[in-house]
Formats: sequence, structure tokens, C-alpha cells
Amino acid sequence: MTNQQLQQRKRTRTRRLLITLGIVVVLLGGLGIAVASLWSHYGPQVSQALGWTSNDYSGSGEGEVVVTIREGDIGENVAAALEEAGVVKTSAAFYDLLLAQDPQVEFHPGSFQLKKQMSAQAALDALQDPANEVKLTVTIPEGMAAMDALKRVSETTGIPMKDFKKAVKDPSAYGVPKKFPSIEGFLFPATYTFEPSDTAESIVQKLVDRMFQALDEHGVAKKDAWRALTLASIVQREAGSNLKDFPKIARVFQNRLDTGMNLQSDATVAYGTGNTHTVWTTPEERADASNKFNTYANPGLPIGPIGLPGDVAIEAAVHPAKGDWLFFMPVNLETGKTVFSKTAAEHEQAVQQLAAWCEKHRAEGGTRCD
Repeated sequence: MTNQQLQQRKRTRTRRLLITLGIVVVLLGGLGIAVASLWSHYGPQVSQALGWTSNDYSGSGEGEVVVTIREGDIGENVAAALEEAGVVKTSAAFYDLLLAQDPQVEFHPGSFQLKKQMSAQAALDALQDPANEVKLTVTIPEGMAAMDALKRVSETTGIPMKDFKKAVKDPSAYGVPKKFPSIEGFLFPATYTFEPSDTAESIVQKLVDRMFQALDEHGVAKKDAWRALTLASIVQREAGSNLKDFPKIARVFQNRLDTGMNLQSDATVAYGTGNTHTVWTTPEERADASNKFNTYANPGLPIGPIGLPGDVAIEAAVHPAKGDWLFFMPVNLETGKTVFSKTAAEHEQAVQQLAAWCEKHRAEGGTRCD
């Protein structure tokens, strides 16, 4: 064999070796990818089977979380709810524990105060302890806007806010007169205790029924509900803490309606801009006639209520005090002291009183005038 033939054979062997090594690398790479893929899918199960990891937490957990068991929930539902709330590590750990119980565990509807990252056993023990059951009690204050009130109910009951938004799309489904532009004004502000079986619809119906009851108690016919609740909601938002002022404020607005004066309520303007937590407005907002709740730029009552009036405000709207006032102005936002005036000159003096009070209040670090 010539030297040239030997060199050719060596080159051939080298190429074969490189090709072989390349194939091995590709195969090993593919195997690695396959192993990684398999591990990503089955690794946790394999680790648990070999005892390397656990699908359960240990201990009694930490923090706080409320879990609700609803009518008809079975063990699987409860296990899934606990995992979703972060109470147990996996629903499987809790459900396997349930299956091992003798006698079988029976759950009753309710809301329970639990902790996060509890062992399945600790979670089960906590659900069986009556001391951990919490009442779904919600307080809706007077003057709060309807959607803010429903958000508060949502946070307590665990019913998603989207369910409430869907539930109130057609207020007439609950007996609300067609002229109402929304559910606003028709949910009675009070303290309620709801049941785990309650739905968004059943809760809205309870609040509306309670408002019908209040209207009936104050002698308001259903056909007069729109006017009474619209005026009452303005009184509720504009009045201070002095309940004796409510009928006088109602009289101011009624006198303005009777004489053709615009109501000029900042609370209505603010509501129309979406600012349901304030009665402060800007000159630009007060000049915007496209805001149908703007009673500076538009005559008469706004197109509907601007909040949820309580008993005192409804009574004031139905039976205003006697008097010929056309203006009122709070002059002390801490005590609620309000000045009622018959003329614009008298009212301007009250405005200056409030300005002086606010200047002093801000200097002392207060924020009531912001």
C-alpha cells in the first residue's frame, strides 16, 4: 500500500469517527431534551414517589385567608378551593386525607378563617372547628355609591365583582322602576349578614327589597321613588354629621327647584365625573353641561341618585323643614357646623368663613379641605 493510499485511509477513518461522534452527540442531546421534557411533566410525581419532595405543607401555616364552602360542595370542591386560596400545597394531599377518614367527613356551608400554607391535616382540623367559622357580615354606610357598596360585599363574600356587575345590568329585574338609569340609589345602606348560598343576584334583591321597605315606611309610593331617592341621595352626600340639618338642606334644594334655580350641588358634579368619594369639584367640571349629573350647568334634579340614602335623608326629602333658605355652607368640616342663608350676600359671608377655616386647617396639617 502506497503512502498516498495510507493517507487516504486515515482521512476516511477520521471522517467516519467524526460522523460517529456527531451522531452520538445529537443522540445524547435529543435524549437530554427528551429527559428534560419528561421531567418537566412527571418530575414532581417521581420526586414524591421517591420521597424526595412532598405534595403537602407541614405545620399550622401563617397569615390569614377566608375560604367559603357553598351549598352542594363535595370533598373535591373543598380541596380545590383550599389549593386555590393557598391554604394547602395541593388539592390531592387534602383529598387523599379525606378519603382516609373514617367516619367520612361531612362539610356544611360556611366561611372559615384559615391560614396559608397549612398541612392538609391542619386545614381539615381547622374546618371542623366551629370557632373558625366567620359570618359574612357587611356594613354599607349611608351615602356610599352603589358600585362601591357592591365591591365591599364582593370582598367579604368572595363573590367576584364581575358577577355583581352582570347582576345589576337590568335593575328592573329586581322591581326597580324603568326610569332609574342604574341600580344607584336603590340599595339600602345597612348592616347585612349573608349566607354562603347567596349569589350576586340574591344579594342585590335583598338590598333592593330593604330599600322598598324603607320607602314604604316613609310613605313613598313606587311611582315617586325616583324623585324621592334622587333628592335624598343629594341630601345624604351634601349634609354633614349633624342629622338635624338634613331637613333644612332638603328645604334649600326644594326651594331652588320651586323657584327655578339650579341646585348647584358639587356632590352631583363629582358623581358624574366618577369621583364617588369626594364632593370637591373644579370650575371646569362645574361648567361641563355634558355631565348629566351636573346641577350647576343643568336645571332641575340630576338624571338619577348619586349614592345610597339612609332613613334620615329619605325622611328629609319627603318632609323638608319649613324655611325660605336658598343657600347652605358648612363652615367647620370637623364639627359639621353649617350656615343657612336666604340671600347671596349672606351666603358669600359663609363662604369666606369656610375659606378661613380651611386656611387654618391646612396650616395645622389637616386634609379635610383637599
